[in-house]
Amino acid sequence: MTKYKLEYIWLDGKKPVPELRGKTQIKEFTQPPKLADMPNWGFDGSSTMQAEGKSSDCVLKPVALYPDASRKDGYIVLSEVLHADGTPHSTNMRATIEDDPDLWIGFEQEYFLYKDGRPLGFPENGHPTTPQGPYYCGVGYKYMGSLARKIVEEHLDLCLAAGINHQGINAEVAKGQWEFQIFAKGSAKAADDTWTARYLMMRLCEKYEVDVVLHCKPIKGDWNGSGMHCNFSTKYIREVGGQEYFEDLMKAFSKNVAEHIAVYGPDNYLRLTGLHETQAIDKFSYGLSDRGASIRMPIHFIKEGYKGYLEDRRPNSEGDPYQIVSRILETINGVPKPDLVGSR
Repeated sequence: MTKYKLEYIWLDGKKPVPELRGKTQIKEFTQPPKLADMPNWGFDGSSTMQAEGKSSDCVLKPVALYPDASRKDGYIVLSEVLHADGTPHSTNMRATIEDDPDLWIGFEQEYFLYKDGRPLGFPENGHPTTPQGPYYCGVGYKYMGSLARKIVEEHLDLCLAAGINHQGINAEVAKGQWEFQIFAKGSAKAADDTWTARYLMMRLCEKYEVDVVLHCKPIKGDWNGSGMHCNFSTKYIREVGGQEYFEDLMKAFSKNVAEHIAVYGPDNYLRLTGLHETQAIDKFSYGLSDRGASIRMPIHFIKEGYKGYLEDRRPNSEGDPYQIVSRILETINGVPKPDLVGSR
């Protein structure tokens, strides 16, 4: 029998965006465990803003299992939060996602790495002498330093070892800003992987005494904010599409701007200004290859019959992936499909 370290992680009740919590359980197994082997576990919800002290017990229900390469015989157990009676907790946004196994989702998670209260590479006072521009996908110590790339590469290896479907990494437009991309099929998988990747990054940075800053506009002035662009595609958009359906879909997104912005991350007005590759927060637009639009159509989208995928550029880096997926699916599912209702 081998003793395995099972790190249960979950989202707390912090508003407007939850934070990660984690604790370790040791269990013995004769062979490497599977998700079905993971028991439910309890925790003190009164210490995570999810219960009162007089009735504090909450339940962790495992929903995904990831090998943890940083610990011998270790696994990460991503869990949903339930009430003691087994119903989803009010903070459990994963439970609000409609099931669609044919949904494809990709998240582009931007973030800053901070040390001593400022982005890596920033001087103690003021800003770098070189403005943003050469840092994007930059190469060389004068632009990138050394610690950031070390952290980013180590994080990538941890994620790949965990089975997270990374699509790539790159340095971003501002100094000290980076990005990783995650793609998955199914309603919740990409969001599960993104939260787990955030956890791995935050825990890794403890070793280097560095903070991961997800706020969408930590540096004021002429510096890009951080987004979490959401690329999405349903089976219908991929295989049928069509201009009529696409235009109806965009009308639905336009009518629900406030509902989308409400779950696309806090302080988004600081980022969605109409500058720095964004549309203004109170406007909605779409365009072919337009990174200043709310929704970007990839370059071949129209040529291929309005089929493929779309990119919602409004979600920010601190947004909750579960809430973002849930809201996007709700809007999509409210749009009739022309081949099912007949032509108009």
